[in-house]
Amino acid sequence: MKTTSLGRLAAAMLALLLAPQLWAADASQTVQELQHAWAKIKYRTPEKEQADKFQQLAERARVATGEFRDSAPVWVWSGIIRASYAGAKGGLGALSVVKEAKADLEHAIAIDGSVLDGAAYTSLGSLYYQVPGWPIGFGDDKKAAEYLQKGLAIGKDDIDANYFYADYLFQSKDYQRALQYVQRAEHAPRDIARPVASEGRLGEIKSLKAKIEGKLH
Repeated sequence: MKTTSLGRLAAAMLALLLAPQLWAADASQTVQELQHAWAKIKYRTPEKEQADKFQQLAERARVATGEFRDSAPVWVWSGIIRASYAGAKGGLGALSVVKEAKADLEHAIAIDGSVLDGAAYTSLGSLYYQVPGWPIGFGDDKKAAEYLQKGLAIGKDDIDANYFYADYLFQSKDYQRALQYVQRAEHAPRDIARPVASEGRLGEIKSLKAKIEGKLH
């Protein structure tokens, strides 16, 4: 009887030791699933169907943040998905969604802003320059630059960090510097584990580069 009790205690202790590793693996798998689903919607789904698909994915992300409350990457991807849903939804009705995206990204930064090459900073910065300013929204070009530069400081070779900063500079009419960063994005390493996202982003980079060059010539 005593041996059985000791065996159960040992098994319980082993389970406690393994729990963080199992949790991390589950969170990582969840992030991968969210990433792949997002890319499929953004780059392989007709635009008229994207809002509904992103809404469904945002609900999946909400469940994930409840399950993995301390996982910064899960919160980052919840924010990215909500931001994409807001963009697909459009109009004033999207403002509440984009505020939720902002809150998710801020939550990720509070946990660990360095994860995913600073994606939380980059994504938050992109919201600040794309969302209307006061009194309609929270848009702020100064904050946009601050967060985008923080993202670049962490992921200087990251494709998204360079792309969004280039787009911000383009919107700010700083075409020469925009060209510099879009070229960095164009030559940034690709994520071979996410071919759909990498291919889609490269298409956006080439489109932005053409617009920038059009302004310089």
